[in-house]
Amino acid sequence: MTPDRDPIREAHAQWRRHGWDDAAAGMAMVTSVVRVQQLLMERIDAVLRPLGLTFARYEVLRLLSFVQSGSLPMTRLGSLLQVHPTSVTSAVERLVRQGYVERLRREDDRRVILASITDAGRTVVEEATRGLNAEVFESPGLPPDDVARLTELLGALRASAGDHVAEPVGSD
Repeated sequence: MTPDRDPIREAHAQWRRHGWDDAAAGMAMVTSVVRVQQLLMERIDAVLRPLGLTFARYEVLRLLSFVQSGSLPMTRLGSLLQVHPTSVTSAVERLVRQGYVERLRREDDRRVILASITDAGRTVVEEATRGLNAEVFESPGLPPDDVARLTELLGALRASAGDHVAEPVGSD
C-alpha cells in the first residue's frame, strides 16, 4: 500500500471484496473512530506529558477542581468519569505520589475515602487546561458546525451503547 492511499478505504474495499458488504461501512466507521482517537491522544499527550500527566489523571484533577470542596469519594469519581474503580485508584495513587491529590477519610463516615486536590494539583490542572484549550479543544480539526454535528452523532452512538446522553452539547 502506498503512503497516499487511505488504509481505511482500502480495508472497506477488502471487506466488500470478501462479501462482507453488510459490515463494511460499520468496520470503516469503527476503525475511523479508533484512528481519530489515536490522533487526538497524540495531541493531548503532547500537552500533558511535559506536565507529568496522562489524560486520565488530568480528568481526575479537572473533576476535583470543579467540586467546591475539592474532594470526592473515590467511588463517585469512578462513576462520574465512567471508568472502572481500579482505574480511578491507579490514577489517584499516581496523583498522590506527584503531590497533586491527597487521600482523606470523610469525617462523618471514616469508611469513605476521599480524593482531595492539593494546591499543587490546582496549579497543574489550570496549566494543563490552558494548554489543552489552546492546542486541542479550541481547534479540534473541524469547523464548529461539524464539531457540533459530530458530537451529536457520537452522542447517539453512546446512547445506543447504553450511556445516558443528555441534550446535544451546545444546545443549552
